[in-house]
Amino acid sequence: MVSKQFTGSEAERADLRRADSLAREIFSDIANKWALLIIEALGERGTLRFAELHREVQGISHKMLTQNLRMLERNGLVERCVHPTVPPRVEYTLTEPGLALRAAVDAMCDWTHRHIDHIETSRTRFGS
Repeated sequence: MVSKQFTGSEAERADLRRADSLAREIFSDIANKWALLIIEALGERGTLRFAELHREVQGISHKMLTQNLRMLERNGLVERCVHPTVPPRVEYTLTEPGLALRAAVDAMCDWTHRHIDHIETSRTRFGS
């Protein structure tokens, strides 16, 4: 995968409102349900093998888990460790930035728990 080069000042590269910013690309990568659930699972359980992660994140396909793990590793949020055994044992762990992101994911989970009844009531009232 070829990395896109971002130009401009640090403020421009970090501006989520700019379509051409690095921040928007990063946000787009991590703001999906699978990435958030993988981060939550690794944050809660620590180091996990692929099959363990697949069991933890119910409903994710092997393909989506592989794609999201690669993306998280590319962005420096997950570390992949391959042990030289036969067959190879591969483990995934959150990095320091990944652990920091997990704090934000936890806040989103807490928000969901606090407001789930209100949202459910609104959805019922809306008819969906």
